[in-house]
Amino acid sequence: MVAVASLCILGAFMVYSASYFYALKKFEDPSFFFKKQLLWLAVGLISMLAASRIRLETWGRLAAPLLLLSIIMLGLVLTGLGTEVGGGRRWFRLGGFSFQPAELAKFSLILYMAGSLPRKEDSMRSFLKGVLPYLIIGGLCVVLVLAEPDFGMAMTMLGLVLLMVFIAGMRFRYVAMTVLAAAPMAVFLVMKQPYRVKRVVSFLNPWEHYEGSGFQLIQSLLSFMAGGGAGVGLGSGRQKLFFLPEAHTDFLLAVVGEELGLVGVLIVLGLFGLILHRGLQISRRAPDAFTSLLATGLTLLIVFQAILNAGVSVGLLPTKGMPLPFMSYGGTSIWVNLMAAGILLGIGRRSHETVVDRMRGYGGAPVPGIGGRGKIWGSQGRLPGGTQGS
Repeated sequence: MVAVASLCILGAFMVYSASYFYALKKFEDPSFFFKKQLLWLAVGLISMLAASRIRLETWGRLAAPLLLLSIIMLGLVLTGLGTEVGGGRRWFRLGGFSFQPAELAKFSLILYMAGSLPRKEDSMRSFLKGVLPYLIIGGLCVVLVLAEPDFGMAMTMLGLVLLMVFIAGMRFRYVAMTVLAAAPMAVFLVMKQPYRVKRVVSFLNPWEHYEGSGFQLIQSLLSFMAGGGAGVGLGSGRQKLFFLPEAHTDFLLAVVGEELGLVGVLIVLGLFGLILHRGLQISRRAPDAFTSLLATGLTLLIVFQAILNAGVSVGLLPTKGMPLPFMSYGGTSIWVNLMAAGILLGIGRRSHETVVDRMRGYGGAPVPGIGGRGKIWGSQGRLPGGTQGS
């Protein structure tokens, strides 16, 4: 909770700093993006608190309908109902607000797989019976996202599906087979679109494409370089003055690097590391397989996006529009990630209540069956976290 709140607060300040001059020029209101960010944070926080109080069994029942709704919305956004921006149809717009169905689809996939995979534990060693159905369902969402087109989001979604089935018991050779089978298709899709080829080429050597496809990455690297160790000060960055494109969205970490320096970047990455640590702890202590797998999937959903965003910002990955969770400007991303955090809080509370109930039921004796999938985590007779059961 502390890590999520810290990222949201810091993100709001950084969005205001990064978008001030751009909003002043485009909307004649320097706080335009800041006010919308605060509104989405309020909606997200309410959703987080509500999600933390909803019974976990209810999430299991909602999984299939929510996934079906997400697939329908992914199809509808490709029609005239979707808004085209920059050559892609990825959003529904209503008034001054937009909604991206792909963000909801990622969340729905994890929710559905977490509810379904534990029931098929015995068949997960079989590719045809256990793995292929999930690859087909995930593949349908990936194809619809590719049609928008959004190559990076599609690959992220495919990666999350593979991680979920692997954690649930899929053999590693099946993972390797799936990746090898998808690789030629990925190369074909990259080569089919000239702008994707330019991104890959500029990623390999952005300095040869300084005024073209490498411009954004170079400006991001210059931001980190200018910030040094301690940064130039909050609000004093220069790269956001129409040099660094998408400063308040996909490249917000570069603004953090310039204004707060290496110290600020390490704090941000450390907070995501804390979310990873606590999320996996919650998963390990979960009372059943469904909640354990759900906690793992939601943790990966948040942290995986943060790793991709950071990798793009520092030039370790090709340029791709991927928001930094809890921080970047973007309503749907904030809402979905805060709702995921709320469910993690709910699982953590459920696990704690289960431990207390079992301690009362066993009258102070060592407590069996605590932890994900009915296993005793840690030493025999110890509660999660190493506390002696007494």
